[in-house]
Amino acid sequence: MEHNFLILSCGTRNKVVQYFKETFSGRGTIVCTDCNNLAPALYDADKYYIVPRMTEPGYLDVILDICRKEKISGVLSLIDPELSLLAENADKFAEVGTTVIGSSYELCEMSLDKMQMYQWLSEHGYSCAKSYMDKDEFCRDVEAGLISYPVFVKPAKGSASVAISKVYDQETLELLFAHSDELMIQEFLDGQEIGADVYIDTLSGEVISIFTKKKLVMRAGETDKSVSFKDEKLFALIERFVKQAGYRGQIDIDIFEVNGEYYISEVNPRFGGGYPHAYACGCNHMMFIWNNLNGEANTKNIGAYDDGVYMMKYNELMVRK
Repeated sequence: MEHNFLILSCGTRNKVVQYFKETFSGRGTIVCTDCNNLAPALYDADKYYIVPRMTEPGYLDVILDICRKEKISGVLSLIDPELSLLAENADKFAEVGTTVIGSSYELCEMSLDKMQMYQWLSEHGYSCAKSYMDKDEFCRDVEAGLISYPVFVKPAKGSASVAISKVYDQETLELLFAHSDELMIQEFLDGQEIGADVYIDTLSGEVISIFTKKKLVMRAGETDKSVSFKDEKLFALIERFVKQAGYRGQIDIDIFEVNGEYYISEVNPRFGGGYPHAYACGCNHMMFIWNNLNGEANTKNIGAYDDGVYMMKYNELMVRK
């Protein structure tokens, strides 16, 4: 059985495209799209399309036409805003024989809205960074000794660590809020940042694979250097959280370890920038996707990798004419 797969907004995720090609080789074709013909990952695909921006009218019809033409079995996106678009239109994709690999619309929206995610985590008893949308409420809590500087100020909806400021005093806080809307204030967690690459079977709903790494160096919001590690306590926390929330397919979770306690920070319901570390350690989530498209539920195999394996990113280039 062959399954052709579509990767939307591939950008610079060359490794992810390469891994899909390696895994689907002899089992199907990998097709990529992007709105920019200088997106290098396009040229690692078996076939590619230059498409309009996802915000332009008619964008969805263009993608659905590609699915029909290429007989696409499964589709996912590598950027956050497009995840909700796919989830919202999963029925339209199903009508042309294409399965959206991802979580529900509600979960994609919650994951994109950091304040909504904080409220869900708090209500369900998970440790997380205290967060505020109301500046005055935050200032009252500072005076009451419930929180202290420094804190992070960031857009409530955003990704790739864009427009995040570490703030040490009220004067700077007031300045930022005077010039931007929809900002949130988040407690500064002084601890080890951890990334988790998780696959949740789209058929059984079971957490199939968890890969965790300690982030050693970050660059532009992405993991630049990391080291794999295992902790059964962390695996259990991730599995409980993921199943309770109801995620499906590939997700990327940011976690902090502070004084032996794990704090869940953010969830990206897609392949994260640090996923190549997991793949290199043997966690082939592309194979899980192929199996699910083939109607096969995957066998649970959490922590199936060696600890103490380092990932170090370095620059590559692609030249085209």
